[in-house]
Amino acid sequence: MSIETIIQKATIEAVKTLYGAEVNENQVQVQNTRKEVEGDITIVVFPFLRLSKKSPELTAEDLGTYLTENVDLVDSYNVIKGFLNLEISTSYWLNVLNTSYTNDRFGFKQADENSKLVMIEYSSPNTNKPLHLGHIRNNLLGYSIAEIVKANGNKVVKTNIVNDRGIHICKSMYAWQQWGNGETPESSGLKGDHLVGKYYVEFDKHYKSEIAELTEKGLSKEEAETQALSIIAARDLLRKWEAKDEQTVELWKTMNEWVYAGFDVTYKTLGVDFDKIYYESDTYLIGKDEVLRGLKEGVFYQKDDNSVWADLSGEGLDQKILLRSDGTSVYMTQDIGTAKMRFNDFTIDKMVYVVGNEQNYHFQVLANLLDKLGYAWGKDLYHFSYGMVELPSGKMKSREGTVVDADDLVEGMVKVAREMSTELGKLDSLTEQEAQETYRMIALGALKYFILKVDPRKNMMFNPEESIDFNGNTGPFVQYTYARIQSVLRKAADKNIVVNPEQNITDISAKEKDLLKRISLFPAAVKEAGDNYSPAIIANYCYELVKEFNQFYHDHHILGEPNADVMNFRLVLASAVGKVIQKGMNLLGVEMPERM
Repeated sequence: MSIETIIQKATIEAVKTLYGAEVNENQVQVQNTRKEVEGDITIVVFPFLRLSKKSPELTAEDLGTYLTENVDLVDSYNVIKGFLNLEISTSYWLNVLNTSYTNDRFGFKQADENSKLVMIEYSSPNTNKPLHLGHIRNNLLGYSIAEIVKANGNKVVKTNIVNDRGIHICKSMYAWQQWGNGETPESSGLKGDHLVGKYYVEFDKHYKSEIAELTEKGLSKEEAETQALSIIAARDLLRKWEAKDEQTVELWKTMNEWVYAGFDVTYKTLGVDFDKIYYESDTYLIGKDEVLRGLKEGVFYQKDDNSVWADLSGEGLDQKILLRSDGTSVYMTQDIGTAKMRFNDFTIDKMVYVVGNEQNYHFQVLANLLDKLGYAWGKDLYHFSYGMVELPSGKMKSREGTVVDADDLVEGMVKVAREMSTELGKLDSLTEQEAQETYRMIALGALKYFILKVDPRKNMMFNPEESIDFNGNTGPFVQYTYARIQSVLRKAADKNIVVNPEQNITDISAKEKDLLKRISLFPAAVKEAGDNYSPAIIANYCYELVKEFNQFYHDHHILGEPNADVMNFRLVLASAVGKVIQKGMNLLGVEMPERM
């Protein structure tokens, strides 16, 4: 139980005893004491004045006296106006240290048979292009949210829905047929996803050229967009695919396999994984059946051109097409089928979609459609809507080939990590192999931390050079502090100093207490991050912990401390900080180098 909870419960008892009144937890405001004020925990007494019928100062005195006399953990108190500041005993902080040092699951809850099953969908790539910077934010958020939800005692299934069918795939297929000359990943030396993406860009170039020619001949832009030979051919491929034309399906399978092999390399590099992968080519037919059932039951309606629609105007939304006039399905149809398949496969208590905020309307519609189709879980689907990520050069566009490729970005980050580490002399003591591995950890740590430290609901600007700075609120700064702690512990081991978790001290300094306070907040940070699906809370907790440790390290000797009991205490304290840093950063998917 946290000290805040202990004090909150004791205060409720104090008010009942002193004033004969019942108050609830919401009325007891407990917070950390401001640094410039003496004390550890502060209680705001203003809500109790109507019960005490006394001034704020006298009410605080009443409560302070009661708590020091009845709660062993409260050593003393002081009053500043309407605020009661409590000094918590050293024994409590030493217990925090012992727990964080010895308990490998400190801050985490263990799932059991009664735990909820949360399915988290992220990544959701199209098989017509490689993963880019936007996908990186999605994957890092999805993976981290899954780890945080798991740390809060839930069972988690990480899923990916691959958009492996549709007009965008057919565009790449048509372009490869026309201009590919049999090119393969092996013959070109390109990763499969890069090769297919190349032909998606190629299609767009030819399509735009055809539109320009047709508009010069007098067609409107809208007419040209539908009558261009390339788009007609791509739509014909889509119809053939849905009709299971053998040659079309074979080409589709081949090109998708190229892409999957490329994706797997990128996922492995990013350190993200999935428990179950769904494919829209498997789910769209289920979705079509559901739409046709809805049409038969009068939930949906059909227009004269045979297209099928849903009228959601009664829900404050719009008319939504579910099947085109030629019978082909749209994204919404596929998502209906995917949702049904998932709930058939798993007993899901909570479904979380990690998808960018440009899809907010889409998920409002999906929830309403599933509800109309009679699925009780429809309205409970949760869209974790996050902001876009851009570079200083501006917005990315896949069709025009101006995206920031994920593989290129990681490679560039490793190069920057190598250059900055070499310039600072950070890794001079490592072998070449150790240095290369550390460059990789620093680069990915910088990338992940920089993206995840931002409130996920906000748009963000990604700056590679800024992210890899060894100072400030960055991944490398946190990693370097962790490595510093490990260095101290290695030196202690080299001197045959045995670290004993049992403490033999009765007094700790202000800096040491501040560090213990920060450690004690880790379980609350994990819970808050889980409640809000926010890795940023964990990232910024780790930064504050690291800052606190560096202030302590600057002011206190560890191995140079002459008192053996104090030195042992500080070694345990440093080790506990390292353990918590590693746990927190692991929730972000960040690896921690032992040497830097």
